[in-house]
This record gives sequence, structure tokens and C-alpha cells, in this order.
Amino acid sequence: VMMLFPEAQMENFMMTKISDTSAGSEVLFSIDAESREEVEQLAATAAENGGKVFGQPMDIQGWMYGCGFTDPDGHRWNVLFMDMEKMPR
Repeated sequence: VMMLFPEAQMENFMMTKISDTSAGSEVLFSIDAESREEVEQLAATAAENGGKVFGQPMDIQGWMYGCGFTDPDGHRWNVLFMDMEKMPR
């Protein structure tokens, strides 16, 4: 479950200021994808809705496929499909 709050409500709840995502990253959210196609779809959806893809969908180490994007607030997201059949043992 992911809960999203308006900044003012979040600052009140956390009792601290929200990080300036243009100056750095405070967190990287990761999403497990069910397929390579889902990775590509999530990257496209992010870009179509104001996000910026900083890591285009690509193969990683021969058994993973992933991408990275920032949402409109500058938070970083990682999407990764892991093909367990190809995972090195």
C-alpha cells in the first residue's frame, strides 16, 4: 500500500520540512514488474503524466530488465522485472 499526502499535511505528520528533490534524492521507490512489457508501460505512463525517465528500459546483468523515472514531484522510482529462470546461481 502506498499513501500519498499533500505536502502541508505530510510536513505536519512528519514534523519536518519536505526535502527539495531538485537538489537531491531522499528515497528510491522500487516496483516489481511482472514482465518486460510492464516495465516499458510504466516508463511510458510516467513520461505521459509529467514524469521524467532518467533510465530508459534496458537489460541489466542478463536476467533483469528495468527503468528509472522521477515523478512530477521529483521522487525517484525504479521498476524492475527479474527473470528468475536466468538468474545466476
